[in-house]
Amino acid sequence: MRALSVLAGAVALALAGFASAQSVVFIDNAKVHTAGAAGTLANGDVVITNGVISAVGAELTAPAGATRIDAKGQPLTPGLFAGLTALGLEEISAESSTVHQNLGAATPHVHPGETRWRPEFDVLPAYNPRSQVIGVNRIEGLTFTVLAPGALEEGSFVAGQGGAVRFDGGFDALVDGSRSLFVDLSNGAVAMSGGSRAGQYMLLDQAIREAKPPASPMMMVSPGHGLLTPAGRDAMSRYLRGGRVVFTVDRAADIRQVIALGQRYGFQPVINGGAEAWIVANELAAAKVPVLLDALVNLPGSFDQLGARLDNAAKLHAAGVTIAFSQAGDATHNARKIRQLAGVAAANGLPWEAALAGLTSAPAKVFGIDAKIGSIEVGKTADLVLWNGDPLEVTTTATQVFVGGRAVPMQSRQTLLRDRYLAPKGERSRLYPTGR
Repeated sequence: MRALSVLAGAVALALAGFASAQSVVFIDNAKVHTAGAAGTLANGDVVITNGVISAVGAELTAPAGATRIDAKGQPLTPGLFAGLTALGLEEISAESSTVHQNLGAATPHVHPGETRWRPEFDVLPAYNPRSQVIGVNRIEGLTFTVLAPGALEEGSFVAGQGGAVRFDGGFDALVDGSRSLFVDLSNGAVAMSGGSRAGQYMLLDQAIREAKPPASPMMMVSPGHGLLTPAGRDAMSRYLRGGRVVFTVDRAADIRQVIALGQRYGFQPVINGGAEAWIVANELAAAKVPVLLDALVNLPGSFDQLGARLDNAAKLHAAGVTIAFSQAGDATHNARKIRQLAGVAAANGLPWEAALAGLTSAPAKVFGIDAKIGSIEVGKTADLVLWNGDPLEVTTTATQVFVGGRAVPMQSRQTLLRDRYLAPKGERSRLYPTGR
């Protein structure tokens, strides 16, 4: 076992060394699922130059001096989307000092008791790319996520702002163009508006009106009054000029209201949840509103989900709605299980290629970053995964993950702990390497 640990460490060091020293990588003989216009290449090759895909095709010639990786027919996909998570924001759920995606009730206000909504709350400055939770999920094939704030604890269902980050280990990981505002209109947020769904729309409309530029100085909201702070008005106003607003919502009736709000106030809605989205599929398609689905929601978990069904994704896709996948519940610590959502959707009528797109190119498109990542096409960042089988099967594992063309050592804190405690008695060291 000790010999195996030494070998694993040597392989990790070799991979890290080749990644930093080499500028050209040639992946040969892969089943390339491009998630792009080229579809699937049964026997494809990919050339990576300085971390960017420079060629994709069949029977390509390896560039001089390239590091060749023989895929031996294994599937190669773009790196997968982790969904809406708090990866890098939450380390241990039960330890509040490591949880940074929520703005608590003790947050000071300009005028305590009067102003409670803080759309200016932005989780991105708290992102920690060295989080152990990221490492656990990255070796499972996940290479990017959208960081989403949690709902406020003091009466606001406008949670704040977030955006997409790549798991490249960089501190400046925000992918340009992905910044979004998050609003919770789910069943669980109704209590924040006096227990009334109608109250949600009344308060949201009020906040939007406060944030819109006033028609005259006489219509300006004086400091200390209204739902928003001055910073909150500035933050929300940016999204009323064509920005992206993600609504957590399930009921078909509420999805229609979100579509109407977007058209009335000029923002781009995204539906998160959408258990009953299939009922209004044609309206979503006509308005070009995408949906982030948990395809495992097939039974009512609340009265908002009475119309939940397993073929939701298939029906939305057939209507022309852009769909991607995101888990409900503890999406952060279970992010690596997101492949199961796509697999279940494919088993219930969604075409396989569309299911893969829901984990790759579709979320990149939804969050405005498809020019950079999400597919295996020339000019895209080389975030790629080699698999030992169908990537939508739960028994399949990633054999190698590439982030920015760099082969990531396939180790995490979990694998290091596993190896340490499987070692024969007397051979365990008191300490183990961190993989950093």
